[in-house]
Amino acid sequence: MKKTVIPSVTDLLNAGAEKYGESPFIKYFCDGNIIEKSFNQLRNDSRCVCRMIRNSADKKIKIAVIGKTSYEYLVFSTGVLISGNVLVPFSPEISVSEALDLFERADIEMLLYEEEFSENAKAIKDACTKLGMMCSFERAEDIYCTFSEESDCSSLADFKTDGSECAIIIYTSGTTGVKKGVMLSMDALVGNVMYREYCTDIFTEGVVALSVLPMHHTFCFSGDYLKNLKDGLQVCLNGDFRNIAENLLRYQPAVIRIVPMVAQSLLAKVKMILKRNPSFTPREAAEEVFGKNIRWLISGGAYLNPELTEEYEKLGIFLRQGYGMTEAGCRISVPDEEVSRESVGRVIDICDIRIQNGEIQVKTPTVMMGYYKMPEETKEMFTSDGWLKTGDIGYVTEDGQLFITGRVKNLIILSSGENVSPEAIEKKFGATELVEEVLVFGENNRIVAEIYPDFEYAKANGITDIYAELERIVDSMNKTAKASHIISKVRIRNAPFEKTGPGKIKRYETKI
Repeated sequence: MKKTVIPSVTDLLNAGAEKYGESPFIKYFCDGNIIEKSFNQLRNDSRCVCRMIRNSADKKIKIAVIGKTSYEYLVFSTGVLISGNVLVPFSPEISVSEALDLFERADIEMLLYEEEFSENAKAIKDACTKLGMMCSFERAEDIYCTFSEESDCSSLADFKTDGSECAIIIYTSGTTGVKKGVMLSMDALVGNVMYREYCTDIFTEGVVALSVLPMHHTFCFSGDYLKNLKDGLQVCLNGDFRNIAENLLRYQPAVIRIVPMVAQSLLAKVKMILKRNPSFTPREAAEEVFGKNIRWLISGGAYLNPELTEEYEKLGIFLRQGYGMTEAGCRISVPDEEVSRESVGRVIDICDIRIQNGEIQVKTPTVMMGYYKMPEETKEMFTSDGWLKTGDIGYVTEDGQLFITGRVKNLIILSSGENVSPEAIEKKFGATELVEEVLVFGENNRIVAEIYPDFEYAKANGITDIYAELERIVDSMNKTAKASHIISKVRIRNAPFEKTGPGKIKRYETKI
């Protein structure tokens, strides 16, 4: 990023209120009605929460926020950020035992939570010695009244945050090991939304976006909230995954940030409509699911099969994937209409990329300050000359497109010394409808493919000997594969693989 002054969240709120005023920013469905909250309202309500916090805390503290995606969740989280304290967001699904562990490790002193979490909140309060004040979102209206601009506490919102200090700690899920708290400064958090946009016609004032992912994830909080606040989009809150179908038609969005699993599920609905209505064009069927305005789906969080993007293009919808990590502030690359289906977009202008021994390494002003109270783990994430190690294997083209080919920690090292990316082999199964899930790993100097078949597909297509059919598919793949990528053994499993929190398959330890 060129040397420039990075705005704070307060600056984004003020700029949005001044430019867009009473125009709707947040929309959500409640009690049979669509509720609209303007840019002005968001700023005013967030300032009230800020005053409440500053009235209760006389020093900088860590404040946990727990709740599903809602207007109150955004207001309370924003209130923490503009108060100069440290926001620590958690999933509403967090258990009491995990919360106690993370609260102690994160030094949480205040808890803001949705009403459904009340019982767990009380249990946490009883057991957590550091935790002081708790406040439910249910008190929001009272807070807006008590700490309004006209109240005796009005001056408490006049507070400038230091952009270089820690503003948020986000605990990463990871596939193994203890969860680590990523510390991001205000400059990093906001700076990551200040990149030059490649899709200038879609991320612009008044465009409707549907937010379907959890706001405690940086992908959603940074993209669906902070970036759309900066760009002046309308953000419609989905709330629960089960509401996607009705909310797509309710809000008629033009753009959605999703994960591949959601994209696959929505495509299945379109195919079902086409099957039931042979006279429909693909676009007409798509509009029955997505509404008439849909143009863009941006995917993140997991591998996106290019076959899926191709199917979406037939519907008149661009589906592409971006790439990032919390440790880099969020985004590293973003898509546009010209990028390859296999790429994860173009590297944004605030990031520098280099490839070292196949690994993608990043240098950006939005990089994390480190893992909270974990200096050794922090040190391991950086090279001696200060580049962030992503742990991903890939390459960059001359026009800035980034391609991911695997994970460093997943590499299979054969006795010949050759490194094999299991993800590269797994991707070859993408177009195979008989394969529901696949995991490739090394065992006794051989490449093994363990497969969870689509048993319904096999039944529907008269495949009685699934193992023989899978061996035939693998033999066909092996004929054109490099010697090191030849699959020597196929295993069938009768149940899906165990998954991590974000839905990724838990990998085996490589046995070579």
